[in-house]
Formats: sequence, C-alpha cells, structure tokens
Amino acid sequence: MSELLLLSNSTNHGAQPLDHAPLAEFYGGRTVLFVPYALADHAGYATRIGEAFARAGVALRSVHTETDPAAALAAAEAVWVGGGNTFRLLATLQRIDGLLAIGTAVAAGAHYGGASAGTNLACPTIRTTNDMPIVEPAGFAALGLVDFQVNAHYLDPLPGSTHMGETRAERIREFHEENETPVVGLREGGLLRVSGESVTLSGRARVFRRGTQPEEVGDGPLRPWGPPA
Repeated sequence: MSELLLLSNSTNHGAQPLDHAPLAEFYGGRTVLFVPYALADHAGYATRIGEAFARAGVALRSVHTETDPAAALAAAEAVWVGGGNTFRLLATLQRIDGLLAIGTAVAAGAHYGGASAGTNLACPTIRTTNDMPIVEPAGFAALGLVDFQVNAHYLDPLPGSTHMGETRAERIREFHEENETPVVGLREGGLLRVSGESVTLSGRARVFRRGTQPEEVGDGPLRPWGPPA
C-alpha cells in the first residue's frame, strides 16, 4: 500500500522550509533519501533540506552522494523529492534509471514525499507542471503513484488584472481538451496524504474534471476520481 505525502510548496511565507509538513509523523523514524535533482546545486540544496529535516528529528542523506544512485533509491526505506524544475528532475532521473528505482522502493513499502516538482513526479505525467522546459526529457511519463495530476502552487487570477496571459484554470482546461485525468490545483500550504486508495487533503485545492465545472474543496477526502458519469 503506497504511503505518500505530497506538498504544493516547501516554504510558506514567513516560515522556515517544510515547517508545515508533518515529516516526523509521516516518516516515523525512517532514514530518508533525498533527491535534489530539480535544482542545479545538489550539495547546497541537500544542506538546506537536511536542516529542515533535522528540525523535525528525521535523518536524511542525499542520493547525489551515493556511488550508485539508482541502487540506493531502489533500496531506500523512505524518499523525499525536492522542488525546483520538474523537467530537469525528470530528465536526470531518466538518465540514472531513477524512476524505476523509486517505483521499486515504493512497491516494497518505502514512504514517498515531495514538494512542488516532487509532487508532480508522483503523478502519471508531468504535463501539469508550471515549469519552463529548460531541458528536454525523454518523454513526460512520471512515477504514476497516484491516478490524478497535480498543479502545484495553484493561483486564481487577480481581480481587476489587465494581464492577458493564460490563467492556471485556462491551462488546465486545455489539458482536459486532450486528457481525461483529473487535476488537483493544490493551493499554497496545501498537502495531500495518500494511503493506498485513500487521498486526504489538508488545506485547500481546486479540483478539475473533464466535462464538469471546477470544484473548490477543503480539508477532507478527495474521492472518487474519474470522468463524470
């Protein structure tokens, strides 16, 4: 049974990184293997995330220090995937066979957590990321640990704005012109706790399903998924 902790963002305004994440409760004494590949500075990123985990009393080491990153990921008892650029994250994991390795670990019972790009990675694909494609991955397929997409950092348009660019809602509507998969527009500070088939939201989100009007939801379960009857 998959155990996942998926955050919209790693840092809330005015707070320390990951202070809003229940890291100690979720990881329960496991040593966490950190995946820093969404940023260019792996060592610096690992230091910052290590400090956040240390505040929660959770042991963490970074996969970029491992001689065989794929083997280390496959054997991990817990994983945390940091935010940054989702395209860079996916492309790097593809090069080191990291997707298969993480999937193997989760299938064996490893707890998976992530924020922003790390949350995108848990979805069937990365097609609902907000990021610029600064690198070209070999396809958009991700881990598929959940059966829905997430749009992290979801924002409503500003009232009275004269900006004529696409809103998040318009981009998700375009996604549903080509895809059936539901999309959770996860607002800042929001997180999803997945345990097997159970998905529970803490915070707020806007849920988009093809062929229906978006639904604003708050704390509580997020089921059932799927297209409208």
